[in-house]
Amino acid sequence: MLTITDYTPLSAVRIAAAVQAGELSALEVVDAALACVEERDVTVRAFREIWPGQARERAAEIDARVRQGDQLPLAGVPLGIKATEGLNAFQSERLIAAGCVPIGTTSVPHRGSGWQTYGHTDRGPTTNPLNPARSPGGSSAGSAAAVAAGMVPLATGSDGAGSARIPAAWCAILGLKPTNGAFPARDRAGLNTPGPLARHAHDAAAYLHALAGHQDTAPPVPWSPCTVAWSPTLGFADTTPEIATTARAALERLTDAGLLMLTDTTVLLNDPAPAWSSLRSTQHDHHSDITELISGNDRHLQELFDQVDILATPTTPHPPHGHDGPGRRMSVALTWAFNISGHPRHHHPRRSHPQRRTRRPSAHHPPRRRTATAPPRHGSEGRGQYRTAGRRQRLTGSPHGGAGGRKSFD
Repeated sequence: MLTITDYTPLSAVRIAAAVQAGELSALEVVDAALACVEERDVTVRAFREIWPGQARERAAEIDARVRQGDQLPLAGVPLGIKATEGLNAFQSERLIAAGCVPIGTTSVPHRGSGWQTYGHTDRGPTTNPLNPARSPGGSSAGSAAAVAAGMVPLATGSDGAGSARIPAAWCAILGLKPTNGAFPARDRAGLNTPGPLARHAHDAAAYLHALAGHQDTAPPVPWSPCTVAWSPTLGFADTTPEIATTARAALERLTDAGLLMLTDTTVLLNDPAPAWSSLRSTQHDHHSDITELISGNDRHLQELFDQVDILATPTTPHPPHGHDGPGRRMSVALTWAFNISGHPRHHHPRRSHPQRRTRRPSAHHPPRRRTATAPPRHGSEGRGQYRTAGRRQRLTGSPHGGAGGRKSFD
């Protein structure tokens, strides 16, 4: 029998390998996941619904397929499904086809609310596993909280302005906004992309491979340190000094380890808030000033990535807010520019999650230029993070605006 203690440290990749090898059954993994939810979700409230019967039935099917010799890259991996997506969403279907076992829907903001960096359930708000007095972020609130609390190794997210990256930052896990156009967008403007919430980088990679429908067969690229530009504000954000200091310290640990080479490069983007709002509106004709704002930022980013591989920033300009909301603070200030530009954007925790042993960060030479960002601290706990975003392949996006992370951007 797989205990909760044995289950929670397991990565998705390790679970799948054990299920394929017959070391574990999908059913016992799912039973452990459900037991973990029963124990921990009383206070976290990451899930809106749990499907024990469906999950066990699906796990039994996975076990039968493995016995028949089927190779499933995510065999038996418990999965949280973002409530606004459901089982018929593109990424849900791809992950289920790869062997994942959905166990329930994760919380999102209440429909019609102004600010979006929280999760709503009929049992109360979703809490941050690192500090219950704080919000986990949003709108992929429950997905991030469930992964951070060890209830599932993977959960689905979507990101139209930071909805996967912000909760990943505030819950100290991994979150990724893929390149716009790499997968089907969830909005007309093309800004909202599917993406993973995970605790391990190799799990996020397996998730993306499942969405792509194939494994990466490209030959490895010889590794060398990536060049990186640092910007705590992108030229316009009101980033608190504590956040900037924490994120910069995380970046310097990577440069000191020889993984990155920091350059003296200036980053001066225009505030994308008006452009995001315009692109998400029902009006198809944009004012010339909006067009110039977008094209100006595009030009600057093109020039930047002609010089460096990575742009590093904090993930959010301020720490996680309480359950009463962000006030006038703009949680998305450092995220939504890249939903417009189309660049991939990755959030990486400043340090290892409490449930994991401390690890040395890994790095590789990316096949295309990328950008990165680092996030905030959890009150007195000092959780900080940084993220990375890659050179865009295609511009299909649109942004959003509003004070304090307001307006819907999931």
